[in-house]
Amino acid sequence: MSDTNIIGTSTSVAASVNKSNDLFGSGDLLYWKCEYEKAKEHFQTLLNQPSTTLIESARCYNSLGATNTKLQNYEEALDNYHKQLDLLLKLETSEKITNDIIKCYMSIGKVYCLKQDYVEAINYYNRALGLVLTINSLSDLISNIYKDLANLYTKTQEFDLATEYFTKALEIDHQQLGEDHPKCGQTYANMGAMYFRQEDYKLALDYFLKAREIWEKSLTSSHVYVESMNKTIQKVQLKLNRMVEKYSLEKAHSSPTTATASGIHQGRQHMAQNYLLLWADTNIDQTNQDYENTLKQIRTITGNVIVFKERDACIDFLTNAQDDTKSFLIIKDNIFNQIIPLINDIPQLESVYIFSDVKNRHDEWIKKCDKIKSIHTNIDDLCQALQIGVKQFNQDSIAISFITRKEMAFTENLNQLEPTFMYIQLFKEILLDMKHGEQAIKQFITYCRQNDCASPITIDRFEKEYHPQLAIWWYTYPSFIYSMLNYALRSMDGDTIINMGFFIHDLHQQIQQLHRQQIDGYYDKPFIVYRGQGLSKENFEKLHQTKGGLMSFNSFLSTHREQDIALGLAYSAAENVDIVGILFAMSIDPSIKSAPFASIKEVSYFKEEEEMLFSMQTVFRVNAIKQIDNNNQLYQVELELTSDDDQQLRLLSDRIREEAGGSTGWQRLGILLLKIGQFNKAKELYNVLLEQTSDASERAFHYNHLGCINDDHGDYEKAVWYYEKALEIEQKTLSSNHPDLTTSYNNIGSVYNKMGEYPKALSYYEKALELQQRILPSNHSDLAISYNNIGNVYNNIGDYSKALSFYEKALEIFQKTLPSNHPNSATSYNNIGYVYDEMGEYSKALSFYEKALEIREITLPSSHPSLANSYSNIGNVYNQMKEYSKSLSFYEKALEIFQKTLPSNHPLLATSYNNIGFLYENMKDYSKALSYFERALEIFQRALPPTHPNIKTVKESIEVVKKEL
Repeated sequence: MSDTNIIGTSTSVAASVNKSNDLFGSGDLLYWKCEYEKAKEHFQTLLNQPSTTLIESARCYNSLGATNTKLQNYEEALDNYHKQLDLLLKLETSEKITNDIIKCYMSIGKVYCLKQDYVEAINYYNRALGLVLTINSLSDLISNIYKDLANLYTKTQEFDLATEYFTKALEIDHQQLGEDHPKCGQTYANMGAMYFRQEDYKLALDYFLKAREIWEKSLTSSHVYVESMNKTIQKVQLKLNRMVEKYSLEKAHSSPTTATASGIHQGRQHMAQNYLLLWADTNIDQTNQDYENTLKQIRTITGNVIVFKERDACIDFLTNAQDDTKSFLIIKDNIFNQIIPLINDIPQLESVYIFSDVKNRHDEWIKKCDKIKSIHTNIDDLCQALQIGVKQFNQDSIAISFITRKEMAFTENLNQLEPTFMYIQLFKEILLDMKHGEQAIKQFITYCRQNDCASPITIDRFEKEYHPQLAIWWYTYPSFIYSMLNYALRSMDGDTIINMGFFIHDLHQQIQQLHRQQIDGYYDKPFIVYRGQGLSKENFEKLHQTKGGLMSFNSFLSTHREQDIALGLAYSAAENVDIVGILFAMSIDPSIKSAPFASIKEVSYFKEEEEMLFSMQTVFRVNAIKQIDNNNQLYQVELELTSDDDQQLRLLSDRIREEAGGSTGWQRLGILLLKIGQFNKAKELYNVLLEQTSDASERAFHYNHLGCINDDHGDYEKAVWYYEKALEIEQKTLSSNHPDLTTSYNNIGSVYNKMGEYPKALSYYEKALELQQRILPSNHSDLAISYNNIGNVYNNIGDYSKALSFYEKALEIFQKTLPSNHPNSATSYNNIGYVYDEMGEYSKALSFYEKALEIREITLPSSHPSLANSYSNIGNVYNQMKEYSKSLSFYEKALEIFQKTLPSNHPLLATSYNNIGFLYENMKDYSKALSYFERALEIFQRALPPTHPNIKTVKESIEVVKKEL
């Protein structure tokens, strides 16, 4: 959407009044500095002054509307704009006033768009269009309205209307600006986005290429627009390549097809694994039976082979693949010299295997290209090597979590733990607790077919042959099941995990059954099993830091009784310079019942292997870590299976279990989906559960969580509707003193607070507090949360004395009921510090900010974003106090964390540079100020739309300091 706010611009209704420019100047500056609460307070004060004229009042309402839009107070923003509109309609009509009315309609439309009420947004943009067409001099504004309407019709999927309005906008821009103007490039880019949304990737690519062509002509090849478009084009090309891949996978079971972009139908592929098998061969003959038999044999390893006849198509596919998707490439002699020099440095390429007529023909290249694993002259040897390579890759890719002793000491603060550890434990407990019938298997088969998870032949075979007693056989069989499950658990793909829930349940049950059958044979004597795999250097460093702590394998775990097999895998992994080879030596006490394991030789697909399989998320304590053969890329790590009475692990597990309340497995699963951010899946689940139950308490539970989903999505009106439905049921079915009522009151209050409807928010928060004061002890932590909520409302409306009073009450309770270094206390200190900061009492603000920092430094990792937040707050206070050297020190600490933890184009990084720039400007070191402002501008231009106020603010700062140089 184009920016239609008119704060501080030459088109403002008060732009010709010098007095107004002076009055509005400081408010405009606060707005452009993104200090929206202060800007809002300024414009409200200005509006309330008796001397404010009608035209100045209109501008005030416009400024308040823009500010409330930035604060996401959409209802308040709409009220501001409607009041502006009422005043404008009272003024004497002129072209300028008409212009401002048009922009007011556009602003209202923009707010409705942000509320996702696209019908109302279209209504107001059409009002603007009807008025603007009466004024010939505003053709550029007509073009903007056409573009905004086109974008809205794209959102409502009325693509014919969207195309019509984009075309009209282009006609005007071509006439007024010329065909190579950057604005024309932007329209082509928007049209590309429209076709991308329709999954018409070929047309999308055409329009994106046209946009880039215009920007390269009118701007520069290094301009942020061009760089951003290059990334978009790569994304579309990847989509086209995925279509190629999908087409190849669909045909692979009968007649493998050369990968080419022409003639591929649209569709999507759901990755069932994070690796692909590619074949590059210039002499492909699809009619040759030997060729077909060769590919058929290779497909027994992964199920699918993607074939390339042209070198460039293969290289493009590799370079455009997702970073976490690795490829195994088989190269025939006829293409070897064309492709090998170009692919060794492609990170998405895992391994290369040469299929040659002569064994020693390419020996020299093996020495030069470390990704070439082996050369083979017969298909059996090649398949065996591929099988080993894929197995090694799967071994190395298993999801692992590390929990240090320090993290285990703070079980009350689960935010410090790796999320995967918590979520896998919850998934495991929930799925094992649920009942899975034949319908679950049918649903999984449908899911696999819809998402092309394997070849149709393999899926058909699974459908016909699978039953629970074959779970281990299918897990070890070289097909899609093993890779699909491990990939889903590693990437926390809730959709796939749920669809495979029956298989996880069956696999666990079969291991548990075998464990019971075999347990007497161990005679309660501890023994050691081994596992060889590679760890990334990052994970190896985490492992080092976890010594004495816990390590969890977040999938089913394959191990060997024989050390030599595992050691060979560790040596093999260490050949990769980016990987550390690890030999895990795991001490197992067979009397431990909480971690079932079993020898699977008799039921595995690979009956010749002495393999021990552990159930999902087996947890070990990390003991010694020793280097092997003085090789700094090869280590032995001694692990000990955690016992049933491991107190630290039990406390941790109990605390995690509390995170997913709910009386049924399905309810707990819904809560878990919310926690891992899979809102659409959770929404779908809760709607189904709502339809299936007539129980009042369950319906209230589901309504509450649907409210939570819409709340997180920013659809506040729907959130309030669901929360109020839950409250309505609770008021009918529960006693007037039931604690669940406080949850509903707080939920509704929270949404109204976000909507900027502070009186309503305060009313519901006070209802919650009143009930809590009747039923809870005076120092209960829930009371502190309510005090904090009410403090937030008073803070938002600028009543800092009341905000401070409630924040202090919350802190008093936290100090009595929580450990002195609990994160909730840090939040309270930070809130109080913020109030004092706003009140200009900087020494008090500093004191509370420092208390918050002290706790966060104890309880959080050194690179946690909350620490950066504390450092920035303290830096801001020192800047206000003109203690610039101290301010710089804290700003630099915040910047250091952001540089470590954020991508290079993250806006917070730019904000940090901007803070330092302002500091140097205050210190009159204008050359350094300019340097930091320019860094901030570069990031803002990459990360934000070109009309974002942050960009304007930094540009203005740059102009100011340039004048001083």
